[in-house]
Amino acid sequence: MSQTALNLVAISVFLMTLSVLLGPILELSPLIGAIATASLLGFFTLDTLGWQGKGANLIVDVFAGMSEDHRGRVVRHEAGHFLVAYLLEIPITGYALNAWEAFKQGQSAGGGVQFDDQELLTELQQGSLSAQLFDRYCIVWMAGIAAETLAYNRAEGGAEDRTKLKAILAQNRKSPTDAQLKERWAILQAKTLIESNLDAYQALVTAMEQRLPVTECYQILGNRILIKAE
Repeated sequence: MSQTALNLVAISVFLMTLSVLLGPILELSPLIGAIATASLLGFFTLDTLGWQGKGANLIVDVFAGMSEDHRGRVVRHEAGHFLVAYLLEIPITGYALNAWEAFKQGQSAGGGVQFDDQELLTELQQGSLSAQLFDRYCIVWMAGIAAETLAYNRAEGGAEDRTKLKAILAQNRKSPTDAQLKERWAILQAKTLIESNLDAYQALVTAMEQRLPVTECYQILGNRILIKAE
């Protein structure tokens, strides 16, 4: 099971155990707790095996989405990815700001900006990943963390982004220290690009909050970009 599903199972089992202990006091039948526990465990098993954890992501996302702070962090994080990808000329194919939107779009993850990764995948499969292309993707992957840090002084998201960077470096036999240095470098590069185009970034955040399509987001950026990446 995913960590999200495991956490939900643990919470569910705790609540069911609590209901069994309090059942006699509240005059609840023990069958209620047993049936509820079996149903929840069955759901999480089906979710993991059949839906790749999408159900658990949806449940967690529903509760997280109730927080205005969480929604703000997500859109600013993803706008960072979008802006920097645009500046580095990495094609964007779509975006989703929560698990439900990702589910409707047929994505397996909980949301985010989707890129056309064909060039990267081809070079990885051929074992000939160029340093220039890898650097561009590193900056894009770390751009969400950079954007969130600029807005909130620290980032809560970005675990999956860091995993991508570390996985490719590990594949190329780089040490954890190399990964940390590359991560810090990429965050700094992304931060510089966002700060240099802050007006365009803020306009993009507003556009993504309104769920404008990628083509319209491109037009907004094209009218506001001041400094393009080289």
